[in-house]
Amino acid sequence: MAKHDYFRQPKLLILYASYGEGHVQAARAIRDALEEQGNYRTVLIDLMAESHPWLNEMTRKFYQQSYTRLPALYGWVYGVTRPMKHNSLFGGLLHSLGRDKIKRIMAQEKPDAVIHTFPLFALPSLNRRSLLFGNPPSYAVITDFDLHRRWVHPDIERYYVATDDLKQELGMLGIRSTSVHVSGIPLKRGFHNVAPNLEIFRKFGLDPAQPTILLMAGAQGVMPHIGKLCSGLLEEHPSVQIALVCGRNEKLRHTVERRFAHHPHGSRLHLFGYVEQIHELMSISTCLVTKPGGVTLSEGIAAGLPIFIYRPVPGQEKQNAVYLQSKGAAVICRKPEQLIASLLSVINDPERLSSSKACLNSLQFTESAAESIARDILSRIQSGRSLFSTV
Repeated sequence: MAKHDYFRQPKLLILYASYGEGHVQAARAIRDALEEQGNYRTVLIDLMAESHPWLNEMTRKFYQQSYTRLPALYGWVYGVTRPMKHNSLFGGLLHSLGRDKIKRIMAQEKPDAVIHTFPLFALPSLNRRSLLFGNPPSYAVITDFDLHRRWVHPDIERYYVATDDLKQELGMLGIRSTSVHVSGIPLKRGFHNVAPNLEIFRKFGLDPAQPTILLMAGAQGVMPHIGKLCSGLLEEHPSVQIALVCGRNEKLRHTVERRFAHHPHGSRLHLFGYVEQIHELMSISTCLVTKPGGVTLSEGIAAGLPIFIYRPVPGQEKQNAVYLQSKGAAVICRKPEQLIASLLSVINDPERLSSSKACLNSLQFTESAAESIARDILSRIQSGRSLFSTV
């Protein structure tokens, strides 16, 4: 690429946060999609970490601890703040975080547009007349199936959402239909062009003749009762195999490994840490058991996997789970025995398996969300440039 071509490309700034993997993965997926469409001028910044490193670390730990040890507290906070407005006392405080930093970043980077994959709207909440770096549009990519009002701000020019239901909900809050694009949730490369084959089975050490239950414990490996779930599934089904993804929780992986080292059916349990090419593992699986994060659920939908959600904690993940269950695309289970029975009923019944996949198909998109978002944003920037050039 010639140097002059590079600098003629629009420059995009993507702001994310590290509260869970979804916001980071969405940011990277959009960056990759922009590059696939020939635009390489994208800057990713964790605004909270850059502007308030100490507060960021403290709140991330609080999020993880309350989420796993005090889920009722986390759910209460989520519920209480869900209807808040951008100009409420608490909403204004949240959106004020990072203002000084974003001013410096904007002055340095001078982007043509800013994309948010986390609702920290320090830039939109600034008084635009005081800015020395122009007035670039701000876009929001909502990474859940539930709408928290923290995502809603009058200075967001365009929203990218997972479903038509979210678009309608934004409409009821006064957001114009033309300002909302139903794109799906951005996923990493591979989910729209991978097909199961023997090479992938060999790569993960799985038997293509056996049904595979993909059990994802979350990036931090926090799903409860994993040992009991694995033991029950292995004992109840004579040929089922389990692919257990422990994420970055090495302690969980070693604990499960020790527990099943001498188990009579332990050879059918396959343990993995964090799997970068998760789309490949999903492509050879029969069912998915997971925490209901927006990105992981979207991955399961894209892969056409019947989704089983175990004990969703209150907050956005429970809302995600309830929404997908209402569409027939997921089953929520609260006891190990219930989950095991639900899984086996689908695996043993081709008609139920087919029906579940049909519900998933209704939520799929023909184009990947990241590609759709990247194309839409580049088109809007180009249209703006063309309009400016004619004035």
